[in-house]
Amino acid sequence: MNKFKLQIVTPDGLVFDDEVENIILRTINGDVGILANHADYVASLEIGKARVKQDGKYREASCNGGTLTVTDGKVRVIAFSFEWADEIDMQRALDAKKRAEDAISKKNSDYDVTRAKIKLKRALSRINVAQK
Repeated sequence: MNKFKLQIVTPDGLVFDDEVENIILRTINGDVGILANHADYVASLEIGKARVKQDGKYREASCNGGTLTVTDGKVRVIAFSFEWADEIDMQRALDAKKRAEDAISKKNSDYDVTRAKIKLKRALSRINVAQK
């Protein structure tokens, strides 16, 4: 299978920089898969699971939104955070889920509830990825 250069960058730095066969990400319009020789493309990323295929094997991660660009055969993911399944601290994710659910149930301001819902979505993504 043909390969392409994939870079994954977060505010903490470069997370991944290597040749891959495929990447599947959740965009604001649904899941999208990128293969080698994909047309130039830009998309906003949603919180969700990412799957990267390298050397015939998939590796999963939790992507916390950002931007996907495909330019001249190179793919770049600029994410708010990107955590590989084996790097996720399950207890921390479960604690974050509980805090978010508690904040939602308090029904403070709309702003606080909206922020809590986003935090809950991120925690659920991390839990889902780490459990597999």
